[in-house]
Amino acid sequence: MQFIKPAFQFLIEISLSAVLYFAFYYFNGYITPYLENAQGVNWIFIPAGLRIFLTLIFNYSGAIGLSVASGLILFIGVYEVDLVTTLGIAAISGLAPLLGRHFAVHNLQVRPDLSNITIKQLVSSILAYALLSSGLHQLWFEMRGMDSASWNHFIAMFTGDVIGSILFVAVIKYGIDLIKGRLGKENLIDPE
Repeated sequence: MQFIKPAFQFLIEISLSAVLYFAFYYFNGYITPYLENAQGVNWIFIPAGLRIFLTLIFNYSGAIGLSVASGLILFIGVYEVDLVTTLGIAAISGLAPLLGRHFAVHNLQVRPDLSNITIKQLVSSILAYALLSSGLHQLWFEMRGMDSASWNHFIAMFTGDVIGSILFVAVIKYGIDLIKGRLGKENLIDPE
């Protein structure tokens, strides 16, 4: 019975991550259609913030959910790519933010529960993630002979991931501050 609860929680986290990323991906496409530099390369990519957020909170289950959602997005036909390319892009979509999380935990002394994360550490995590994500995607695009592979697209993807992540974090922070103000509390979670 002890195994069932962690397994169920793991599946819920994977499902939640996949559904949220899927929704944010299409939302981003709806609000920024003219900011796509090339196929899969956006100047503002708000789901990038969700990627780092989900892996910071859920760790491996967040990364798996992101990979599942990315594979599904590619599979249902947003872009016409073969199965190997799809699997590679899906893996990178989950792996890059996970590596960003591990960079923060192991190099920036951020606790795994994120209880001590500062804005400087968060920005460093975002930059590490954006560098990993855009670098790994562009490397994979180049290896697969895709038109989206170039230094210009690397710069656009890196910029889009950084801007999207900062926008996402800012909206989350503003939302939390707004809720705390309306509730008249210093913290949303009461310490036990």
